[in-house]
This record gives sequence, C-alpha cells and structure tokens, in this order.
Amino acid sequence: MSDPLDIAERVSGSLPELTADEIDAAAKRISDIIEPTPLQRIPRLSALTGAEVYLKREDLTAVRSYKLRGAYNLMVQLTTAEKAAGVVTASAGNHAQGVAFACKAMGVTGRIYVPTTTPKQKRDRIRVHGGEFVELIAIGDTFDAAAAAAADDVKRTGATMVPPFDDPRTAAGQGTIAAEFLEQLGREPDLVVVPVGGGGCLAGIATYLRERSPHSAILAVEPAGAASMTAALVAGGPVTLPEIDPFVDGAAVRRVGGVGYQAVVRFGGQVRSHASLPLLTSTETGSGAGSFRMMHVDEGAICTAMLELYQNEGIVAEPAGALATAALREAEIEPGATVVVLLSGGNNDVSRYGEVIERSLVHQGLKHYFLVDFPQEPGALRRFLDEVLGPDDDITVFEYVKRNNRETGAALVGIELGTPKGLEPLLERMDKSPIQCERLDPNSPAYRYLT
Repeated sequence: MSDPLDIAERVSGSLPELTADEIDAAAKRISDIIEPTPLQRIPRLSALTGAEVYLKREDLTAVRSYKLRGAYNLMVQLTTAEKAAGVVTASAGNHAQGVAFACKAMGVTGRIYVPTTTPKQKRDRIRVHGGEFVELIAIGDTFDAAAAAAADDVKRTGATMVPPFDDPRTAAGQGTIAAEFLEQLGREPDLVVVPVGGGGCLAGIATYLRERSPHSAILAVEPAGAASMTAALVAGGPVTLPEIDPFVDGAAVRRVGGVGYQAVVRFGGQVRSHASLPLLTSTETGSGAGSFRMMHVDEGAICTAMLELYQNEGIVAEPAGALATAALREAEIEPGATVVVLLSGGNNDVSRYGEVIERSLVHQGLKHYFLVDFPQEPGALRRFLDEVLGPDDDITVFEYVKRNNRETGAALVGIELGTPKGLEPLLERMDKSPIQCERLDPNSPAYRYLT
C-alpha cells in the first residue's frame, strides 16, 4: 500500500508546497481579477438544521464557480516559456471556464478538453470566456477520458498542463475560499461543508483550516455515484472506480488526485476499519472540533436541493454546486453550531431541469415506474384507471414497449403520487387487480434502459 505522504509527487521538486502561507500568497495573486464572493446566512437552512448556516456563494464569481481561483493562481505563476508553449487542460466544464477566462485575460492560447457529456451551457460559456484564445475539444463520455486526451496532447506538443485539481498551485487558489470566509465570518466556524470531486478544493480548504482555524470540523460530501475519495480512504490511496454516474458532472471523477488525498490524511481523515467498511459508506474521525467526516449523497437528493435553492432563495445551482447543501438534510449537525457550506457553482443548463425534477421525484418516493401488461380487450385501460390508480395519483408516462406493435402488450407506465405514503396502497390495489403489473427497481438495468 502506498505511503499517503508519497502519493502526490507534485508537491516535491519545483512546485510550492500546499500550506496556509501559500494560500495567503495565492489570495494576493488573484485579488486583481477575482473579487471576494458573499457569505450569506440562509434562514431556511438554519431552521432546517437548528444551526447558523451560511452559504459561501462561489456561484457569483465571473465564471459562476470557484474554479477560476485555482486556474488563475496557477497560470499567473507560469514562466514566459511555459506561457509561450500554450496551455492545455481537461475539465467537466467549470475549470475549463476558469482557464478560458485566464487565457483571455493573460493573452495565452489554450486547448481545452471536455467530455461529450458536458452540458451545452458550459461549453458555450467556455467559448465566451476564452474567445479566440481557446480551442474547445469534446472527447469521451467522462472527465477521465478528456483528461487522458489532454495528457496525450501535452506529450505530443510540449504545451503546459493546467490541472483542474491535482496540483498544489490549483489547490492553493481554491483554498482562498477558506481565507475569505474566515475573514468574513470573523470567527472560527464549527463546521465547514465542502463538496468533493477531484479533491483540489477540499485540499486547499482543509490545509488552510488545519493551520488557521484548528477548531473547525470538515464534512466532505461526494455524489453517491462517484464516491472516489471514500474509495481512496478505504484503499489507503487514490484508486480508480470501475464506473461512475456522470450526472453531477462537476464532481464526477473516477479517481481523486494525490494532492487532495494527502491533505485529507494530514487533516485526520481515515477509515477506522478497512475490512468492515463498504466502499460507499460514510467515513469519519469523530464529530467535534477539528474532526473530519465524509459522506455521500444520492443524486436525487442533490436534485431536490437544487430545486429548493431555486424555489426558496432564487439561487440557480448546478448539481455539483448543490452537493454540499444536499448533505444538510442527512448530516448530524450540532444545534446552534456555526456552519459554512460551499455552494460551488451555478453553471446549470436549463435544458437539464426535466431530468432534475424527475430524479428529485424518484428520490422523494413520489415517482414510480411499472410495466403493465394490459389484456387485449376493450376497457382494460379504463379498468386500470378506475381500480388501480388512486385519487391523488397521476399517470405521467404511458408508452407501449413492443417495437413491432406499439398498441398491444406491456406498457411502461410512470405514476406520480400525491404523497410517498400512497405507494403501499397502490401496490396493494395492483396485487388485487387481474391486470399484471411489475414495479421497476430504480437500480435495475431495465429501469435505466426503459426510462
């Protein structure tokens, strides 16, 4: 098993060590281009948790995410020769916008690799921020595929890589978030809730808090479909997940960076029992001052948090942006505690809201899918509506699944309930009905294929 302190080779040699002093230096470097983002107390979330909850609004930067901090801090330190060679990066979308913004501001050319699944809104914004200075290349269906293509580009052309998270310069720039909210709050928060993707932002914040706010605890939050930091803690070092759910595109990576993993280990993050801890189970080292806890949140819960932020606070958050906020409904938080939650980004494509609403309904137990085999006789559908469907239930999807005859055989039926408690009565009515009904498990291949 690898020594955690040797995982990130980048911290040795010519690159600066990730320290609070280096983060303070990064804050000075980026101050001419990045204004501090607001720290806002949110009454709804405070009432929900019984704590004093503040959102750090990184969705209000020039590129609508914190990623500009790391990209600019790294690029402003490049040598003349490195800038002349041009820069290359890989990103799910937000880091790409930061690099594009920095390229245009500094007059540096860049090639930016993104997965083909990157929302159109993010791709359009990359082009806007970079203008004629950047070339956007979509390749592969995950961040990791785009990262491999970017690495090949660097080997082939000699361009300068600008890593999105696994570099102490990137992490230092992202760690300036902590320097800002400590100054804005005027005291040490009891808990800081941080979303985790590749681990660069967590590395910067954990490093700064360990040195400047040692009594603050950290809750690190991953999407359930891409819990790569948890996997690293279980394995004793970064490992590559066999597959991920790319929905939370800003935080869906198969493998965390060594810089992030190393910072977590230094802060105190570890797994108490490797043998007994499943891959996607929360990990923690205590829950008090200076402790580190880790949890994952279902993608449907993230969608619910996105909708609640929009409907209540008028905040447009992307899935990764709402990741930390989504954890507040499930995390154990001390009543009266001061909690800072990182809202990491607001680059959400409005065309995705249909899927966001769908995932939220399924997560809340309000939306269910069934295969219904209607008998080929008059009145079968009417009997289903009268005998099976409840007064507060609504059919939102109805589609025959046979390809050769779309009006006979089994039908895919999506039912939205008035309340989650309506499911059991619905299933009981289906059992009593002569019409054959099969509920689709949301985790089954059939569910993913048909819906």
